[in-house]
Amino acid sequence: HTIGEIMKTRVYDLPTRCFHWLFAGSFIAAFTISNTVDDDNLAFSYHMIFGLIMVFSVLLRGIWGIIGSRHARFTDFSLNVSGLVAYLKGILTGTNRTWVGHNPASSWAALVMMILALGLGGVGILMATGVVGESWKEVRELLANTFIVVVILHIAGVILHQLKHKDSIGMSMVTGYKRDLAETTESVSRHFGIGLLFLFLIAGFSAYLVGNFDQPSRTLSVFGTKLQLAENEGNEHEEYERHEEYEKHD
Repeated sequence: HTIGEIMKTRVYDLPTRCFHWLFAGSFIAAFTISNTVDDDNLAFSYHMIFGLIMVFSVLLRGIWGIIGSRHARFTDFSLNVSGLVAYLKGILTGTNRTWVGHNPASSWAALVMMILALGLGGVGILMATGVVGESWKEVRELLANTFIVVVILHIAGVILHQLKHKDSIGMSMVTGYKRDLAETTESVSRHFGIGLLFLFLIAGFSAYLVGNFDQPSRTLSVFGTKLQLAENEGNEHEEYERHEEYEKHD
């Protein structure tokens, strides 16, 4: 082994890293579309599709958080409040403590973002199925804005950690490796096959959503449930269905 290989330890397996970037990408896509595209534009409907992909990835991550490798499991998260306070003080003072897996700040950020994602998805589905009305739009916006604040704080924390400790923490979620850990720290398995399965399931679910999205009516059929992916489009949707019925009998 070279010196570089000895200094590096794999702490994040492929499924964990795949989730991290798919989760981030789907949220950014959904948030960007919903805030830059008018709701009467067809492209607006795709923010819900990206939202469903994000929720699906969280569900897969939830399973992996129970049965996955050591540092992927939720039991490895540092969720002690006093530990978070000590970590933040250490960032400000430059006190260095090495965390093999998620540090307290990233543990809380990951947990809060996953909860917010499920909340956003749940409210979005309830609105799209007509179970709740437009009054819930403010709740959804609150969840989305809270989400983006947590994202910004998380990114700022990673940058500040890097500036203080210079341990390339940001790259660990890309390569899976961290440097300069204790010699007794063992690398986790790559779980390459499960990572590919993860990607296959996400790609398959995404294709399923796109394939079941009806652009003229802007409706999406998901496992037998019809979602209306447009805001304030109830009258137009009913008119479209009447037109379709008329065409069948004509």
